[in-house]
Amino acid sequence: MAVVREFTLPDLGEGLTEATVVQWLVEVGQVVAVDQPVVEVETAKAMVEVPCPYGGVVTARFGEEGSEVPVGAPLVTVAVGAVPDDLAGGGAADDGAAPGAPDAQESAGSGNVLVGYGTSTAAARRGRIRPGGAGRAAAAPAPLEPAVPGPAAGDSRTVPVISPLVRRMARENGLDLRNVTGSGRDGLILRSDVERTIRERETATAAASVAGAVGAAPATGAAPQAERIPLKGMRGAAAEKFSRSRQEIPDATCWVDADATELLAARRAMNVPGAPKVSLLALLAKITTAALARFPELNATVDPQAREIVRLPAVHLGFAAQTDRGLVVPVVRDAHARTVEELSAEMARLTETARAGRLSPAELTHGTFTLNNYGVFGVDGSTPIINHPEAGMLGVGRIAAKPWVHEGELAVRQVVQLSFTFDHRVCDGATAGGFLRFVADCVERPALLLRTR
Repeated sequence: MAVVREFTLPDLGEGLTEATVVQWLVEVGQVVAVDQPVVEVETAKAMVEVPCPYGGVVTARFGEEGSEVPVGAPLVTVAVGAVPDDLAGGGAADDGAAPGAPDAQESAGSGNVLVGYGTSTAAARRGRIRPGGAGRAAAAPAPLEPAVPGPAAGDSRTVPVISPLVRRMARENGLDLRNVTGSGRDGLILRSDVERTIRERETATAAASVAGAVGAAPATGAAPQAERIPLKGMRGAAAEKFSRSRQEIPDATCWVDADATELLAARRAMNVPGAPKVSLLALLAKITTAALARFPELNATVDPQAREIVRLPAVHLGFAAQTDRGLVVPVVRDAHARTVEELSAEMARLTETARAGRLSPAELTHGTFTLNNYGVFGVDGSTPIINHPEAGMLGVGRIAAKPWVHEGELAVRQVVQLSFTFDHRVCDGATAGGFLRFVADCVERPALLLRTR
């Protein structure tokens, strides 16, 4: 006998109370395995694939793509025991009443569906599910077929796209993916295809406006409307944190120019063939942890209720990373205890994970100090907003060839502007200046790092 089980949005940790449905990974009538991801959601911290603890036939889904679902609200219902145990992931069938007919959310034609065997199995079978939810696998499984479905009329979810980010971009711009021609393999829609279509639409709108201005016949349709972008998910969390930082932290900024020629030379010397690659950001991270060891009062936070400055024993170093979905700040745990090679490897891993939208909440929280390399955008300086509730942020501008007095003579050197924004409740200008000067000295003479612990 089959029993219908309801799976609700679980507690995703870090005090999160809701999530936005980004993409459904299963259809009504599909057979799912135990712990198979059924939906991808976006929280205020990260993108998360949510696995279902039940194996069986999906009888209903709750929440449209783009809608918010509170923790504890239903996500899917699954008819456990409606398929053989080997197809449902090996879970024993529960005793109870048989499931009823699927509700209005079920697709009319639930014939062939993709059957998953869990996230660790690369293969999949195809089963045949009878309408009504009491499906059984066909006696002879069909050959393997691509997991990405082709276009189908009336359902934009079946349009083949390269990632959920492409769907999100199309949704936010009011673009129907069925009208987009994919340039990828087998018509796969890439991000560049969506961007091209949006540009073409904007160009056509602008041309129509110009034609109307010179007396041509006005284009039919509604007038262009102002774009409204919801401040929710990660974007909303960032906006809230920026606002809180500005409201609570009396920040100040100091800056200095430094000759980074020797630092670049040291990196080239370290990156010999066969050795682990060291990034420039990792070298700057090592300099930062050395400076915080000399000025530990900056690795701190303020407890306004207790009216206390809390100095923290470990350096969990955040660094700004730009992604398709906006700015995120992954955190390197115990950065003070890592070698420069270890820092480079961990920062590369976190950056790649961030750009894939797969950072966990633990990888995005509890930082104690932030390093911001805004030089990658081609700018020299910035006065960033402190990452609340931290007490400081080191900013690094672009490294550019400039005239510089070196050993008493004018020369062309690789110069960088460093900035330090700090919470003035935690330290005074002398401490902040000393910290920034030490960072600049290490940039100019990397050998100084050999004298730090």
